[in-house]
Amino acid sequence: MDLTFIQRLEKNLQHPLPGELAQIKMAHPARYQGRTIPPTAILAGVLALFFPKNGQWNLVFIERVSHNPRDVHKGQISFPGGRFDDGDGHSAQTALREAQEEVGVNPADVKLLGALTELYIPVSNFHVQPHVGFMEYAPQWLPQESEVADILEVPFDYFQNPNHQKVKDLVINPNFTLTDVPYFDLGGRILWGATAMIVSELVEVVDFTHTATTQSDPTLQPS
Repeated sequence: MDLTFIQRLEKNLQHPLPGELAQIKMAHPARYQGRTIPPTAILAGVLALFFPKNGQWNLVFIERVSHNPRDVHKGQISFPGGRFDDGDGHSAQTALREAQEEVGVNPADVKLLGALTELYIPVSNFHVQPHVGFMEYAPQWLPQESEVADILEVPFDYFQNPNHQKVKDLVINPNFTLTDVPYFDLGGRILWGATAMIVSELVEVVDFTHTATTQSDPTLQPS
């Protein structure tokens, strides 16, 4: 598999990142009505993992189980990831550990390329640091049954096609509907929220067409 794409991505991740200007393109307007991160926010790390398949670079996503009452993101599509544990030492270790637990990835086979811009998720009170990595082969996934309902493999160039970016009203629960929510249409499945915001920035980093305004903190540590 040609590593030119990966090499360009790694290089671009060392430049100032597009940050919120890229993220907000796939964010519901309500997310940016006051962005203060509270001191009680829970540190978390997620992994945007590239792997080769059918001559393309793909990203892996999980569909979260819909029956876990403690998971406010249940049923949603997201990157592998989760909350920081004291034994992790760094949010990158969190992302690798969670990827191993949720989809069976061997951390030793993942090369980290850099970090994207951190973001805050109000509904779960997570302060998330996204990390980007790649593997030189397509893994055999081992989904964690208690957390993962399905695993999705999506060619990255799918997200570079603006025809796959759409807007719709989302019914969150019987008493609440979010209007005009931007999302990526994954063949009828909806990728929205924080994960869509991370993908939006990743697309701009790959294309390197952004106007750099912010730099993520690749050393996110617990306070």
